[in-house]
Amino acid sequence: MRPTWLKTSLTLIMCATLWLPGPASAAQTAKPAGVAAQVKAPKLVVVMVIDGLPSEQVQRYRDQFGPGGLRRLLEQGASFTDAHQAHGITVTAVGHSAVLSGAYPYRHGIIGNNWIASNGQQVYCTEDTRYHYIDEETDTHDGTSPANLRVDTLGDQLRYASGNRSKVVTVSGKDRGAILLAGKTGTAYMYMDKTGDFASSTYYMDKYPAWAGRFRAAKPQDRYYAKSWKPLLDDKAYADDAPYPEATTINTNRFPFTFYSDSGKPAADYYGRLKASPAIDELTLEFAEAAVDGEQLGSNPTGATDLLGISLSGHDYVNHAYGPESRMSHDHLQQIDRKIAQFFAFLDKRVGMDNVLVVLTADHGFANTAEFSRSQHVDALRVDPKALLDKLDGALAERFGGAKLVKTSLLPEVYLDYAAIERRGLARADVENAAARFLLTQPGISEVFTRTQLEQGIAATSRLATLMQRAWNRQLSGDLLVVPTPYTIFSSGTSGASHGTPWQYDTSVPLLIMGKRWIRPGEQGGYTEVVDIAPTLAQILHVRRPAGAEGRVLTEALR
Repeated sequence: MRPTWLKTSLTLIMCATLWLPGPASAAQTAKPAGVAAQVKAPKLVVVMVIDGLPSEQVQRYRDQFGPGGLRRLLEQGASFTDAHQAHGITVTAVGHSAVLSGAYPYRHGIIGNNWIASNGQQVYCTEDTRYHYIDEETDTHDGTSPANLRVDTLGDQLRYASGNRSKVVTVSGKDRGAILLAGKTGTAYMYMDKTGDFASSTYYMDKYPAWAGRFRAAKPQDRYYAKSWKPLLDDKAYADDAPYPEATTINTNRFPFTFYSDSGKPAADYYGRLKASPAIDELTLEFAEAAVDGEQLGSNPTGATDLLGISLSGHDYVNHAYGPESRMSHDHLQQIDRKIAQFFAFLDKRVGMDNVLVVLTADHGFANTAEFSRSQHVDALRVDPKALLDKLDGALAERFGGAKLVKTSLLPEVYLDYAAIERRGLARADVENAAARFLLTQPGISEVFTRTQLEQGIAATSRLATLMQRAWNRQLSGDLLVVPTPYTIFSSGTSGASHGTPWQYDTSVPLLIMGKRWIRPGEQGGYTEVVDIAPTLAQILHVRRPAGAEGRVLTEALR
């Protein structure tokens, strides 16, 4: 539940009407003053998630946006300037799950991109070996279904209310980005790293519809070969390059970035290079356009409202590689803005934007690279997960007589070995507390929450504790949740940036809602959460809220 210090008070407005005897006149049967007719539902709801977009980047670069994309959303829609992914482990799968379920991780069951099962094996958030990609290679841990999502979504409720006449289609550069937006009954398409195609799985269908088959056959991803990503704006529009521009094995660290393959023709390494560039987002939006035409989204012959989910993955890859402070990240957001403007122009022609409701948010924010943060006199570190786990193992062995008591770790989660603890006749709480005390002595560690604390409920102690409580699932999560100090990241590498913490830079995301008939334009400064999106859309669409939804209706933005 949201803590009391975040709850918004509700005002009940009562309208009294006068009863008059005798036959009713036309005036007497008219609607009382102040009672508006029910507004017709949108023909199409478009939910856009820009992966890894901090709210501050939208505000910092907004004067450089073109007129038809993000600026249009900011000026014609409701802009929530204090919106948050309000849970403590801010990663892609968790954030995408919150958008249309309205639920926190402890309820929706997606506690990370990966976690450890009771048998000690690693689980990927959307893996399901009962299904496979259609006409694509499928590895064991590839995302093929929403089986691990324990709740329904707004799209599921929309289809239920319409007798399955509403269509729900999602597309993303990442499998988890598409699958977790699609919910249980939508249809997800995702980018394939090895081929550059958009594929779906046998969970959704046995074969592709004709429009998707045509898109795949056209191979639009190959048109970038030997071309380059160059800055969109004049050189003077960008701040000086960050003093630590980061490089990865995918890209070098200076413009222009040329898309190529070591083989001399489009191949897996070339398709991988497209991911950390504007190309992946352009392809995603083009596939979304093909879906609008192919599925008649927004022109549903039954008159039912359709839902299109779009997750743009490129910004996350760019920020991981170079940091949100980089020129590359700055330019990438400008490129996304122009592509969104083109997509809105397409929707205007096909559906009419007056018939469309648009929501734009992000799954998480981003920390700056540790090197950049240190240049700003911030104590930012890179903490090697394996080295930290080895030290913890050693400290517990010394404390409890040589026993190996740590089973494994996927930081920020640490899993203890219950069998070893039982064999030694130890109390779990004693081991948890000893582990927490040791970890808190290590550089870069701010807080440690134990299973015993989380089972007893710690939400009332602080905002940080509330976020970590929401992030923890009793059946799935580890025995320790480890929070790094601000701007410190868990990483064994020496470059790049990351996210995943409860600190403001990771939780603060944009939340923009635009729809002429339903949304009152203007900036909203009150605290809001991404889990508020699903209840708000349910209100507008007159459908039942998803079962696990805990957000509120954003009434301040409704007409």
